Amino acid sequence: MSENKQDNIPKVISIVGPTASGKTSLGIALAKKLAERGIRAEIINADAYQMYRYMDIGTAKASAQEQAEVPHYLLDIIDPEETMTVARFQVLARQCISELQSRGVRPILVGGSGLYARAAVDDITFPGTDESIRAALEEREHKEGASALFDELQQKDPVAAAHMDARNPRRTIRALEVIELTGKPYSATLPKYKYVIDCVQIGLDLRREDLDKRVDLRTQIMREQGFVDEVRAIRGRLGVTASRALGYQQIMDYLDGVWREDEAFADIAQKTRRLARKQMGWFGRDARIHWLDALRLDLAEAALAIVDAADAGEFDCNSSDATEHATQHHLGDAFEA
Repeated sequence: MSENKQDNIPKVISIVGPTASGKTSLGIALAKKLAERGIRAEIINADAYQMYRYMDIGTAKASAQEQAEVPHYLLDIIDPEETMTVARFQVLARQCISELQSRGVRPILVGGSGLYARAAVDDITFPGTDESIRAALEEREHKEGASALFDELQQKDPVAAAHMDARNPRRTIRALEVIELTGKPYSATLPKYKYVIDCVQIGLDLRREDLDKRVDLRTQIMREQGFVDEVRAIRGRLGVTASRALGYQQIMDYLDGVWREDEAFADIAQKTRRLARKQMGWFGRDARIHWLDALRLDLAEAALAIVDAADAGEFDCNSSDATEHATQHHLGDAFEA
């Protein structure tokens, strides 16, 4: 029996939205609301960087007190030297969902990493990699030039090529690698807006000016909580992937004397505001998300009402007006190893 046919198992709740929108707080509040009804609900982290140990302040990880109030999973599961990929996360998240449901616990996915949140519940497969194929393509790119490889991609998969940047050889190489590995067009492997695990998504929405204020406040709190000391303590352990977490490079640059502390935190705030707007664009492509004003006073009650409606079958959680073209946004990003 497929996962989305198990009508006796309550839908996974997924809380999405931009950074600083209050997802963690809503997840905890919703779990408590369900507990008042005698329903156990626990949180699965779907934020890419919160899976790394020791990266607490910079990733706005749930505090020890918050984790004590409601159990959290997939936090602090790998060291900063290691690499987390969306394919690896998908396996871990689905195992966690299954384990919680087997114990009668309702999973609440919480995270701002859009592809991670979708990978847990959506019809998404991740092609593998082949170092020899990739090396051969990279050698061709060096000898023949990026345009030659892009011309080949246009012939083999015009749909993919139409939505990719010819000036980005890394993604062209990945697309050609997948085509050679799978024997299928790269575009055929793109994520589909279709649940394979029953789910109801709740999105947190804010006006741009309100979101910017929240980002600025979060950045200030990070500074006050000792973000500089956190980075100083782990900078020698940050691997290639972990070091991409927003803010860590800015603080390392500050520690190296590249700029002043005020300048580093100003840059963090600016880039976080930019990221938050991009996140809203990513989530906005998914017509299945039920949006709520993040500042409404009855936010938890409103979220619970959406969950109740989904449970009662008042709307088809898997219906979406999103077209295949909407998934083209993920070309190149979705399946990089």
